[in-house]
Amino acid sequence: MRTALFITLVSCLITIHQTRLINRCDLAKLLHQEEMDGFEGYSLSDWLCLAFVESSFNISKVNENVDGSFDYGIFQINSHYWCNDHQSHSENICHLECQELLNPNLLSTIHCARKIVSATGSMNNWVDWKMHCSGRPLSYWITGCHLG
Repeated sequence: MRTALFITLVSCLITIHQTRLINRCDLAKLLHQEEMDGFEGYSLSDWLCLAFVESSFNISKVNENVDGSFDYGIFQINSHYWCNDHQSHSENICHLECQELLNPNLLSTIHCARKIVSATGSMNNWVDWKMHCSGRPLSYWITGCHLG
């Protein structure tokens, strides 16, 4: 019984340790620096809402899908189309390794997200953004963030 409890506790600590969260305003500043405000008609608030609904601002999130593909990083970018994870067939449209989408500097992630929105013409590829962010007032996402 003690062994099982110890293993459970260690597993929880490892899971907690692997989670890398970014502060909402820090993400807003980075997206602003990377000129994402207004990119293809989407505001910083759209990008922040996307990051929240997809990963709760978790840079290290990886999710397995029923088709065997994986979603990576803060924007949950899919391995089937956008990056190469060497586990599932990939078109690798962003020309990068999926592990790069877990990098805390987020530059590869931002550049890939730009490609996704440019290639598809919208953020509608992200179902959660479409359901929870699209067409809603989102200005509160940047409230209190000093971007200047």
